[in-house]
Amino acid sequence: MTKNLQKEIEKKLKELEKKNALPPLIIKQLREKLSQLKISKKQFERIIEEVIKAYKLALVEPGEAVGTVAAQSIGEPGTQMTLRTFHYAGVAELNVTLGLPRLIEIVDARRNPSTPMMTIYLEKEYRYNEDKAREIAQKIEMTKIENVAKNVEIDLVNRRILIVLDPELMRNKGVKVGEIAERLKKLKKGEVVVENDVIYVERKTEKLPELQRLLEKIRNLQIKGIKGITRVIIRKIKETNEYVLYTEGSNLAEVIKVPGIDFTRTKTNNIHEIAEVLGIEAARNMIIEEAMGVLEEQGLDVDIRHIMLVADLMTTTGEVKQIGRHGVSGEKPSVFARAAFEVTVKHLLEASLRGEQDILRGVAENVIIGQEIPLGTGSLELLMYTLRHKEEESTSG
Repeated sequence: MTKNLQKEIEKKLKELEKKNALPPLIIKQLREKLSQLKISKKQFERIIEEVIKAYKLALVEPGEAVGTVAAQSIGEPGTQMTLRTFHYAGVAELNVTLGLPRLIEIVDARRNPSTPMMTIYLEKEYRYNEDKAREIAQKIEMTKIENVAKNVEIDLVNRRILIVLDPELMRNKGVKVGEIAERLKKLKKGEVVVENDVIYVERKTEKLPELQRLLEKIRNLQIKGIKGITRVIIRKIKETNEYVLYTEGSNLAEVIKVPGIDFTRTKTNNIHEIAEVLGIEAARNMIIEEAMGVLEEQGLDVDIRHIMLVADLMTTTGEVKQIGRHGVSGEKPSVFARAAFEVTVKHLLEASLRGEQDILRGVAENVIIGQEIPLGTGSLELLMYTLRHKEEESTSG
């Protein structure tokens, strides 16, 4: 490509940018691709012409029923989805809800996913060292007394709690006897006595139910880690040679505070948590990413714009709302549209008690009463004055 042609290409691209004829991302991609091609001026003009043509064809026209198209485009492939739970991203030890159940969770905006999990990326000094990655994993993973003990039981003879620790489990979890004893002392439920790998909690009571309640409390006593993160698995990513942590359970607000974690890439599949910690825009992006991930994993081809429309609708008010009677569908201004979705009689009864009016502007309500929908040919009225009318007027005159 000659220097003159390069200058001409750059001039034309800047002109398109100035006129807003194409989005900045497409212009950027054109700039990159054209610099790698050996083309003539005529070929360049033809490429630009075709790109603009393709872009204009992809635009949504005013009055187009985008909601209906999106619902059909997601709903139809959704019928082909399986109802099983799959392993996640090559981590055989983790089970994560995928397929149709996960898609339902996303559009229902469930506050707690059935299998909450996090993908935690590390900072440069930690991500290539397995030992350093393990240190962070030990800081994050919630460790209870029952996770490091061979046995936790009631010594009925002496009326006390007996904790027999497992040295190997303690090594794996990075826990010391002193830490456990310290946590037990903070409970203030009796005197704590340590003998090698055995800890006694002396409780001066004759009541067995009281000892049983204390036993449960001690078993579930958190020694270290972050609440909600029940398990951490370390995996090496072949492409980048970095170590990544996958967790069972989620607590984004606390995890991103841990030193050594790259909070710019760390994510959770709990959309409400993302909205609370990172804001509504991040939650919108996660709805798109999670929904597209589920569909792609099933081998289903759905245009991302349909998913983006759903995500926009779910987050447009500044909070995550479900597509359902407690969210988007239940807040429609039309009584008939709400009644068409769920609990028909309840909606009609409440609307009649309040004296609500339905001005029939939407699609669903017009279909229900059997009249034309205000879309496409139904969105306008056309009056025609033909030659025949002219003739009739002249003869009558």
